Amino acid sequence: MGDRYKPNVTVACIIECQNRYLIVEEIIDGIKRYNQPAGHLEKDETLIMACEREVFEETGLTVSPQGLTGIYQFAANDSLAFLRFTFFARIETLSPLRPQDPDINRALWLTYDEIEGLEQVLRSPLVLSSLDDFRNKIHYPLELLNGDHLRLAPGSNA
Repeated sequence: MGDRYKPNVTVACIIECQNRYLIVEEIIDGIKRYNQPAGHLEKDETLIMACEREVFEETGLTVSPQGLTGIYQFAANDSLAFLRFTFFARIETLSPLRPQDPDINRALWLTYDEIEGLEQVLRSPLVLSSLDDFRNKIHYPLELLNGDHLRLAPGSNA
């Protein structure tokens, strides 16, 4: 039997305001890349908690997700895979952005067309495909997710 498949569990959040979307700019391997606020799920953290934390760290905004856009699987290469939970939130005001994470160069509000124009430097194809899903598909309620059993009961072998 080969090694067990262990994709990285990540969260991302599409934040829409006045027909603009919140995007963060970061440098990865010396190249400027763009993404929704996103990051890895941490120990003892629900998916929603991870989303709220990542949005704050990367933009300075305190935003709670309003729903789920989709769950995506992505293989960056033969040894690096992701299971990405993409949430969404709509806000009324284009708030000032103050990234807390030193790996984020800046956060900015862009139109769909501006994001589409960055396609060659997006962090992954999931940025645009999840944004398309947000704009064109059914959204899922947060009740779909259940973190009630985050900690295993004593003696559990799960």
